Amino acid sequence: MPNLSLTPRDVARELARRYSTMTHEELDILESVLVPMKFAKGERVLSEGDTCQHIYWIVKGLVRQYYFKNGKELTEYMATENTIMMSIESLFKEKPSMQIMQALEPTIIYAMPKNELEAVAMRSVNIQILYRKILEESLIISQQRADMLRFESAQDRYQKLVKSSPQLVLRAPLVYIASYLQMTPETLSRVRTAVLMNS
Repeated sequence: MPNLSLTPRDVARELARRYSTMTHEELDILESVLVPMKFAKGERVLSEGDTCQHIYWIVKGLVRQYYFKNGKELTEYMATENTIMMSIESLFKEKPSMQIMQALEPTIIYAMPKNELEAVAMRSVNIQILYRKILEESLIISQQRADMLRFESAQDRYQKLVKSSPQLVLRAPLVYIASYLQMTPETLSRVRTAVLMNS
């Protein structure tokens, strides 16, 4: 087992605090399904063509989710500590993922295997609630991102990211931030300059 700064019990408590209150017995059950994982900088959490079988909770580090289109890497999502990550279509359709997850820093994750989580959720209403709220959060994030790209200017997109994920803006390479916000690095540079001048 990797040397982790948080124990499985700590992670179970944090998940319960965030998504659903639980009894000690339910915390025991949730803790029993958590799988610790450790990734070096640059290492893949999930490769293209693999089937996603876990919901990932990032304890420490930074992970990028991306895909290839016309030979170019396009960043779909990035996440830092205390964030859920998954390849949702691959997870639920049990089909190979078109997306790649890569650690951009040394990263510690606790993974929840979908099949085990669903099995224990059948025995616990509070774990069912946790599972549902995780999926709701993922859908809301996807909707918010789609709306941001459809309706907001480049400057508004950047400012929203700074406000919602300041650590991400500080730690992720600018080329990935630009890709995530669907703008060129040159546009991002101009936007950042404008925001700094107006602040």
